[in-house]
Amino acid sequence: MQKINKLLVANRGEISLRIMRTAKEMGIKTVAVYSEADINAPHVKFADEAVCLGPPPSNQSYLLADKIIEACKDLKVDAIHPGYGFLSENAGFAKKVTDAGIIFVGPSPSSIEVMGSKLAAKNAVSKYGIPMVPGTDEAITDIQAAKVKAEEIGYPILIKASAGGGGKGMRIVKYEGEFEEQMQRAISEAQSAFGDGAVFIEKYITSPRHIEIQVLGDIHGNVVYLFERECSIQRRHQKVIEEAPSAVVSPSMRKAMGEAAVKVAKACNYFGAGTVEFIVDENLDFYFLEMNTRLQVEHPVTEMITGKDLVKEQLLIAEGQPLTFAQEDLKINGHAIEVRVYAEDPKNNFLPDIGRLATYVRPQGHGIRVDDGFEEGMDIPIYYDPMIAKLIVHDENREKAIQKMLRAILDYQITGIETTLAFCSFVLEHEAFVSGNFDTKFVEKYFSPDKLDVKWEEAEMELLASLAVDVLEKKKFGLKRVSGQNGISNPRTNWKNRLI
Repeated sequence: MQKINKLLVANRGEISLRIMRTAKEMGIKTVAVYSEADINAPHVKFADEAVCLGPPPSNQSYLLADKIIEACKDLKVDAIHPGYGFLSENAGFAKKVTDAGIIFVGPSPSSIEVMGSKLAAKNAVSKYGIPMVPGTDEAITDIQAAKVKAEEIGYPILIKASAGGGGKGMRIVKYEGEFEEQMQRAISEAQSAFGDGAVFIEKYITSPRHIEIQVLGDIHGNVVYLFERECSIQRRHQKVIEEAPSAVVSPSMRKAMGEAAVKVAKACNYFGAGTVEFIVDENLDFYFLEMNTRLQVEHPVTEMITGKDLVKEQLLIAEGQPLTFAQEDLKINGHAIEVRVYAEDPKNNFLPDIGRLATYVRPQGHGIRVDDGFEEGMDIPIYYDPMIAKLIVHDENREKAIQKMLRAILDYQITGIETTLAFCSFVLEHEAFVSGNFDTKFVEKYFSPDKLDVKWEEAEMELLASLAVDVLEKKKFGLKRVSGQNGISNPRTNWKNRLI
């Protein structure tokens, strides 16, 4: 076992802060890296030491593996935590780190490589009796042969990039006539996005849910699962709201999925924190989708229901220590929900929005957690993912967690940019979400920009009219109007709160 005394976090923003906080609690010194765009970022100020990697574009800063390793040597760093995104699932980076004699807080390069290819992952787990979506088990290059296979599987089918993620290199084919065009598009997009044009085809499940299992494994062969996360509320194949546990997973299904996830981890000799993703059909049959060989954005909901600090466990595993708990020690406590607060405009097809955080006030209270990397007055840079923060709540059951989240969203004050908070409130109040009867097509089925338009109720209109008369009377007699708390205007929220 090798003790970690100094940790470099090869990332930025909220995940860097989140990792460094745990490291400091464990008595580990921290090193931040940053681009010129992030020189005043909170994660830079929080770290014991910081190193500038270069200009704002990630390929000139956060993706410079050799420069990051060089900084580790200069500062006598013991370990690197990659966070998520950037170099976190780069097997070549993990190998360079370990070859340099530095601990990589994550799985082995070989595990990353196997699970980084959807085809290699399917091949690795096929021997373990894990349910798989019907499809090809190798890359497809011959379009005519692929057409024959598609006919065997039955339309609609899904063309997927082997090295893909985030919906890139993915095409739905509803009938044979559009197969060739969609195939060529998928190959071209996969080549452009990942430098790998390999694609495969599988049956398209028309009403899928996206449910994933958190796993932890140590280098001694122990693997446990920390239950499931429901991740079906998505836009552009990317998650917006996650919760744990899922509203539709029974204890027997949870056990079956958890045991399947453990088998997936063992199929590639996995250690560290990882997530096994499953697609679930309308009959609640589940199929292996892929494995993410890193900490997930949505890991806080698992922490909230299990009481386990996943970053702490990652660091202990990286030191070579065995897991400190067994499967039977893990229990689900209450319900947790996370919403991702993106700088995006839901009324304009969720397009990213940039600007300055003129107002930024976090919600507070029992069972409320905010993981973020920004402060009031900071600019949202155009160079990186538009996520500002993650808002997480925990309560004793799902109904109470939903209500707590709605209150927390109302208390989250952000001006200067558009955000996804209003959209998240729309989802949380929708009957489909409240009932648990939803899938990854929620946005397609239920959302349109006009749903976020303010619709005044009759009682509200009467109150506004009364207040308007009152204001006019005060102006007539020269009285000053007193601004609301913080001087921040949120008409819909403020008037409604006065009515309640």
